[in-house]
Amino acid sequence: MMSTPITNATRLPLKSISTIDLGCVLVVAPHPDDETLGCGGAIAALRLLDYPVQVLVISDGTLSHPRSQKYPAAALRSLREQETIAALNCLGVSAEAVTFLRLPDGSISDHLTSDLTGTACCAYLQAVLPKTVFLPWRCDPHPDHRAAWQLIHQAISTLVLSPRIIEYPIWDWDPDQRETVNNSAKITGWRLNISTIVHLKQQAIAQYRSQTTNLIDDDPEGFRLTPEMLANFSHPWELYFEELL
Repeated sequence: MMSTPITNATRLPLKSISTIDLGCVLVVAPHPDDETLGCGGAIAALRLLDYPVQVLVISDGTLSHPRSQKYPAAALRSLREQETIAALNCLGVSAEAVTFLRLPDGSISDHLTSDLTGTACCAYLQAVLPKTVFLPWRCDPHPDHRAAWQLIHQAISTLVLSPRIIEYPIWDWDPDQRETVNNSAKITGWRLNISTIVHLKQQAIAQYRSQTTNLIDDDPEGFRLTPEMLANFSHPWELYFEELL
């Protein structure tokens, strides 16, 4: 058992984007918005250096407002994908570089043993051939995030690929959800300096109006990122974890 590296975030070393290897970078998001919240600064910095960045969104995100009449599942999926395209455009990523896998929100783990899903992920990775992959933190409190890590890890393990894996936390920032990590891997944490482009990240986050505003106002149980949670993604740095091999 170990404490989550996030608890000592401000003590972790600060690095520049130059520590990311040249070559294609893949950012994997469990839900539409995770790529921007967790890696928005890295994406913007990479694109300013003209690095190729691909984004793979795993779930359709339709459980954020399950009872909305204005935005039933199909409409909500479309809205969230439009928001993703707009957010990534702010960060310098074109719509052609974004792929939506559209697995059911809340049920990514149900597809871990699916041959169809596994084949699709392998085919995608073979087409992209990423040199660096940003994945959700393997111990993130949200089960979809942990399952997304597993899904891509499984696909990578079946291919002749050995990309650098960089993990980013999302819900581990919430102290009410954070837990002691039961993980035997040796994990190191570091921060990426995004001070000169954090404004681009904030512009991108603002595109997710369905998650940050009262845009969808007809579902009393609808999800909305709180100001307290959003504050964790406004630092002039981003937090990342890596396994020491």
